[in-house]
Amino acid sequence: MMAKLALLFVFGALVCQHMEKLPNLSYCILSIFFFSLFLIVPLFKKYALIILALMLGLTWANLLATYRLSQELPQEWELKEIKLIGVVSKLPQNLTNGVRFDMDVEQVLTPKAKVPDHISLSQYQNQSQRLFKQKKLPSFHAGERWLLTVKLKRPHSTMNPHGFDFEAWAIERNVRATGSIKQSNENRRIAKKVYKPSYMFEIMRENIRSKMNETLQSRPYSGILQALVIGDEGAISQNDWQTFLNTGTNHLMSISGLHVTMLSGLAFSICYIFWRRYPKLTLHLPARKAALLVGGSVALLYALIAGLSIPTQRTVLMLMVFVIALWSGRQVVISYVLSYALFIVILFDPWAVLSPGFWLSFGAVAIISYAFAGRVGKSGWLRSALISQWAVTLGLFPILIFIFQQVSIISPVANALAIPVISMCVVPLSLLGAILPFDAVLLLAHWVTTHTMSFLNYLALLPFSTWHQHAPPLWAFMLATIGILWMLLPKGMPLRFFGLFLCLPLVTTMPAKLDTGLMSATILDVGQGLAVVVRTKHHQLLYDAGPKYSEQSDSGTRIITPFLKGQGLERLNGFVVSHQDNDHSGGMASVLNHFKVDWLMSSFFIESSELEDVRHLNCYSGQYWNWDDVHFEILAPTSNSYQDQKMSDNNRSCVLKISSKYGSLLLTGDVERQAESMLVSQYELGLNSDVMVVPHHGSKTSSTIDFINAVRPKIAIFTSGYRNRFGHPKAEIEARYENNNIRTYRTDYSGAVTLNFYQSGIEATPWREYARRYWHDRF
Repeated sequence: MMAKLALLFVFGALVCQHMEKLPNLSYCILSIFFFSLFLIVPLFKKYALIILALMLGLTWANLLATYRLSQELPQEWELKEIKLIGVVSKLPQNLTNGVRFDMDVEQVLTPKAKVPDHISLSQYQNQSQRLFKQKKLPSFHAGERWLLTVKLKRPHSTMNPHGFDFEAWAIERNVRATGSIKQSNENRRIAKKVYKPSYMFEIMRENIRSKMNETLQSRPYSGILQALVIGDEGAISQNDWQTFLNTGTNHLMSISGLHVTMLSGLAFSICYIFWRRYPKLTLHLPARKAALLVGGSVALLYALIAGLSIPTQRTVLMLMVFVIALWSGRQVVISYVLSYALFIVILFDPWAVLSPGFWLSFGAVAIISYAFAGRVGKSGWLRSALISQWAVTLGLFPILIFIFQQVSIISPVANALAIPVISMCVVPLSLLGAILPFDAVLLLAHWVTTHTMSFLNYLALLPFSTWHQHAPPLWAFMLATIGILWMLLPKGMPLRFFGLFLCLPLVTTMPAKLDTGLMSATILDVGQGLAVVVRTKHHQLLYDAGPKYSEQSDSGTRIITPFLKGQGLERLNGFVVSHQDNDHSGGMASVLNHFKVDWLMSSFFIESSELEDVRHLNCYSGQYWNWDDVHFEILAPTSNSYQDQKMSDNNRSCVLKISSKYGSLLLTGDVERQAESMLVSQYELGLNSDVMVVPHHGSKTSSTIDFINAVRPKIAIFTSGYRNRFGHPKAEIEARYENNNIRTYRTDYSGAVTLNFYQSGIEATPWREYARRYWHDRF
């Protein structure tokens, strides 16, 4: 009964994390008190326990969430200079052009300023370029106390379908403000080391990283070894990550339950073999209990070296439940241990249910347990290993498709080699090499990794390595889960093959297609930039590709690709890049790498090496085409503008008008007054559109009154980054649209906006409203 109540507690916390608004805490506590009264009535005791377990889980998650939300940075202190004293609490992450680290705030020196206790700070070399030429960027290290002048923002996420929710990530890790360090002569290090256990472990981790960097000297897979030892994944290249994704081995590159468990098991086995050989030792403490202590200690030490990340904490807590159960001499019932481990994890971290790693790690253990439950007789180690791999591959298929819209077909083959080699060879060697005073062991670990990666790279390049598809509906996922459980029933159970039919809707249920003449457009939230996906019945077009954020990251990889994959799209029939500015073309290369593109249209020259087999042409007024009775027409620039050296890139933006049966959309790029005036004089009534993406993100240099009057939109959408440095959209430009009774949306406030053009009107769906959770900012 206790195991069931523990699962109900977990379910209550799960319900809380999917709420748009937190329920009133007083009502929750009163409900608990009310239902507890029914415990004294035997007839209602069972049902009262069920409701109480649910309410306790929901109330506990609510209580912790309320506290963390109270730690938020007040809106009135966003982007204002604040002087504070704090300690670098985590291992700093080196970026391409700067550094990022977490800080525990000890004292706020600016009068009346309220700052959260835990913040994340960044410093980039492209800030104040003139000052950086005179003064070297300061070096930050774990455990140091600093006096700094900072500018902070509340955690804010780009919000898109199938996209990453940074605000959820931030509340789970208790990061309640992010910001940058402002250059100031008062910035200084106050103390080189703060002697606190958590900081001392971070200092140790940084020393290990320095030692590994010195030994490996930028060898190609040094980042992988750092990830396996200290949990620092920042040095793993994008190409290597893609290899891991295609082969289904990406779980091995984090300090996962697999590594912690295997290392703990190895320590357990060595201690057990050694301890039982000495009778004097066994008289003081049985060999099994001694091995449990050593195995648990090794797991905890490894977790601390790895930074005690949220996934690692879950693994250690789960492992400790096993250790306590075995130490007490009780019979270990895996379902009970799993239930109690879930309860303890949620007790410490109610937000764990938001993490894919939570479902994958516990799901894998549950599936393996289920696959071996109710079996008669014992299997050899090889057969058991094969059954485990088969069960995990089959059992996690639905959840991988549901969460990631992809699964590696060759993962059983890749993992059959990678799991034992990485967990039993590379991880122990890397840990020993990082600690021992000589280099040979660490170099041996890199040599083994190099040969393993050669094998994985070969598998990743196979044309059938990965299955991609659209995001399936929830009912298809649930049906497939039942089907998998049916298929994994013990041998001899009748109709096990029937489970396969229950899995079919997961891969065969396709998103509804538009009728001929209709269109749908999604203006994605890419921060300060633009990316628009337009769909008709059989075609799809991408207009602009958003910004490039860093050398490792751009909107093409982070936002556009997940959205298109989630929609089940593998090909772009057309791709228009309005002009060369980074906020419109930064993700272009990533899109071309991930998707087949029939043709690319732009207003600038593109190197042929970037295009491969994609047909490229320049945009100019007069070009048009029809897809599924939807008309596309380029309105600007003129063909002779390419010879005009005085015309700016902004004014040479490709302007595209799309007209469907029930409405039209105008995409304007970054055109300014000059181009707007030309469009008004050339097209007059031809500019009239139901929806317009506002030119140049709402800059003062665009959106003239004449242009707005010529377009006469019903809806105008500003595509701007949250608290962007340009101040877009300008207040007077926003007011100009609103004064003309035009409904406006801002992607920084509303997230992605999906427009469906129907006979009954235009349906606009802002994603931040549609997918709102209690931790999301409200505007």
